[in-house]
Amino acid sequence: MTQYVYRFGGGVSDGGKGDKNLLGGKGANLAEMASIGLPVPPGFTISTDFCAVYYDEGGQFPQGLRDEVATGLAHIEGVTGKTFGDPADPLLVSVRSGARASMPGMMDTVLNLGLNDETVEGLAAKSEDARFAWDSYRRFIQMYADVVLELDHGAFEEALEIAKEDQGFTLDTELSADDLRKLVAEYKGLVEKLWGKPFPQDVHDQLWGAVGAVFGSWQSERAKVYRRLNDIPGGWGTAVNIQAMVFGNMGDTSATGVAFTRDPSKGDRAYYGEFLINAQGEDVVAGIRTPQYLTKTAREDAGAKPASMEEAMPEVYHQLADVFDTLENHYRDMQDIEFTVEKTKLWMLQTRAGKRTAKAALKIAVDMANEGLISREEAILRIEPMALDQLLHPTLDPKAHRDVLTKGLPASPGAASGAVVFDADAAEKKAADGVAVILVRTETSPDDIHGMHAAKGILTARGGMTSHAAVVARGMGRPCVSGAGTLSIDAKAKIMRCGGREVKEGDLLTIDGTTGEVMIGAVATVQPELSGDFATLMVWADEVRRLKVRANAETPEDCRVAREFGAEGVGLCRTEHMFFESSRITNVRQMILASDEKGRRVALEKLLPEQRKDFTEILEVMAGLPVTIRLLDPPLHEFLPHEESEFAEVATAAGVDVDTLKRRAAELHEFNPMLGHRGCRLGVTYPEIYEMQARAIFEAAVDVAEKSGAAPIPEVMIPLVATRRELELMKAVVDKAAKAVFAEKGRTIEYLVGTMIELPRAALRAGEIAEVGEFFSFGTNDLTQTTLGVSRDDASRFLGAYVEQGIYAKDPFVSIDVEGVGELIEIAAERGRKTREGIKLGICGEHGGDPASIAFCEKVGLDYVSASPYRVPIARLAAAQAALNEK
Repeated sequence: MTQYVYRFGGGVSDGGKGDKNLLGGKGANLAEMASIGLPVPPGFTISTDFCAVYYDEGGQFPQGLRDEVATGLAHIEGVTGKTFGDPADPLLVSVRSGARASMPGMMDTVLNLGLNDETVEGLAAKSEDARFAWDSYRRFIQMYADVVLELDHGAFEEALEIAKEDQGFTLDTELSADDLRKLVAEYKGLVEKLWGKPFPQDVHDQLWGAVGAVFGSWQSERAKVYRRLNDIPGGWGTAVNIQAMVFGNMGDTSATGVAFTRDPSKGDRAYYGEFLINAQGEDVVAGIRTPQYLTKTAREDAGAKPASMEEAMPEVYHQLADVFDTLENHYRDMQDIEFTVEKTKLWMLQTRAGKRTAKAALKIAVDMANEGLISREEAILRIEPMALDQLLHPTLDPKAHRDVLTKGLPASPGAASGAVVFDADAAEKKAADGVAVILVRTETSPDDIHGMHAAKGILTARGGMTSHAAVVARGMGRPCVSGAGTLSIDAKAKIMRCGGREVKEGDLLTIDGTTGEVMIGAVATVQPELSGDFATLMVWADEVRRLKVRANAETPEDCRVAREFGAEGVGLCRTEHMFFESSRITNVRQMILASDEKGRRVALEKLLPEQRKDFTEILEVMAGLPVTIRLLDPPLHEFLPHEESEFAEVATAAGVDVDTLKRRAAELHEFNPMLGHRGCRLGVTYPEIYEMQARAIFEAAVDVAEKSGAAPIPEVMIPLVATRRELELMKAVVDKAAKAVFAEKGRTIEYLVGTMIELPRAALRAGEIAEVGEFFSFGTNDLTQTTLGVSRDDASRFLGAYVEQGIYAKDPFVSIDVEGVGELIEIAAERGRKTREGIKLGICGEHGGDPASIAFCEKVGLDYVSASPYRVPIARLAAAQAALNEK
């Protein structure tokens, strides 16, 4: 028979800290604290295994579990000497959740369970404190009605406020025993009115109601959202902890509090926390009363008057300080602790690894390694790589006021304020005049690239985390909020509406790409600090990682940021973004709309010096490092003119009439351009395009090598290859251009020609493609699209439901679909290496900055990952962690 109940306290510990998966974090740590001799009220845990049974059984409790729970209650009764439901000396219990991953505030708790009209009298007599007993009963009814019976919480709060007002009181603690007795009667009346039945008096009915509510809260909407945001699988379930109550509301010698063994905001080695005298835990957490400081120093620093715990309860405080040290040394991590003092007796109710800011996490990890508490390798593993996002971008000043308009997806981290503009041209013009702008679009397209570059931040009403806006913004290091679906944008009228409010062009707006918040007005920001503990940890990470880390970068500024953040080259330089520059788009359009090769070459001759300049600037910054340059990739339709004025401009440049150009544009129309005339298909049909780009690359590379003395290493990447023959044809074009340039310049440089693997056929035929290609770079954005048959720009509409229902473990555009896309990568790597031993393998899709995907790349044995510049440190840390975990 499966065991579901595990006891702790009173000299018994059926589990310990290694049992988090079974007992949840809270249950495992309660058992662990009891086993090392800390004062823990006795109790038992119903395991996470039963959570799945609870849902499978339709919320029913089998007799076997009821028998185990009875044994658990007997354990508590034996330790405390009290009996559950005894009218003379009642045992009261708390019923609390506890998943294996901390989910603070997301699931339900019931305190003081076991009180009814009889036991409250016994509690009053036994404690010799009627006020305490009736206060506990009113708290229990209020909490039980909210959590278990799901009645209107506001009705009970209103009754409490009226009771205080009638007496002229402001604090709950001012209510007398008689006041509380009357309030209990009113609460019971509210229950009967709202529920249609009297408040349950049978303590066992109360218990099973609370247990069901806690298990039920695992599937509450807020818990689901929290799990989705924090990558916690829905199948884990929660445990339920049932524990003897200890009371912080028994007068001035009793208290309750929450504390951290170190400062969770800054990481300083100082006790950090709050407490309340004559209170229960929810009073601190819910902000019902203003708590007092834990230490005298903290109180003095804040200029507060109420005595700290160190001053008000010095003996208990010193006991607590000893417990802090014991727990931190035992767990070898900063701990988040809940405690209660009952008539000067200290009780520990919880310990867990404390939530902390990225800055604090770095300081704590580095300090603990330097203190000898943990190793450097453990320090590396302690930091959540994605948390570094908080440190790499400007962030909003936490003290500043925020007028939140709406919330979208946190697509690219950082914060920015500026004047609202609704089109890219306006963004570029205003930015040139020195105005900080936020570009607001329903959705962005490649045509908007110049405005995105000019803007301080980007806001879109549509699009997901891997939409065009998100991908480009991350690459540029621009804060971006995408998919803010409550926004109604009228670009022509230059106005945006949301919830009855209007924002016009020129109005100030602030976006927080880390949280997804959109705020009216300017909110102050603070700049990142990347020295000290950050730099120390990066050095430690670089010492252990195997994977190289490159950057996706196509501007000199991107490259400079990437080098500052430790990039070891460029893994993807997208050339198409260069073609959208206003100074050259007309020539690009002339080239595309030309009816023959001669016409295309005329336009390409005008573009050659511009491309050479682009590559020269990039290669100068990355001198001595490999730079993978992807030749033109996007569908031709993205470059085509749309407005009459644009057609007229191209017609003038090309010396042809507008009607001819419009007919040519109609000929180029495609129904599904993302699967159409793009990538190497452009090079096959119009090889002169790739010839011009290759010449520009090699002319720039030779010039930089001569000037700097540090020869760049261009890696020319042919996109969207599906067959060996395509790559063979394109490599011939590139090699011919290289040979011509080297002959003209009288100098050669090292270079490679390879391909982006972004089609399933290419992955499957990688063996023969490697006969020609000298490197593979996996374009996981398109490989995911073509493997799953899903558009990354539209997938956000339904992928949330897919992840929630377990169809995909994670959003496949955020983290590699290991079973599908991942297997294709493994196949391609294996077959490519079989043909060409030592072939260079990397990934350059958005997954290159995702820690889970980086762990997969380490497992498969790729040579490098390439991420957007601001994700390079994240990738460095994730690569180090992946190497350590593969040991």
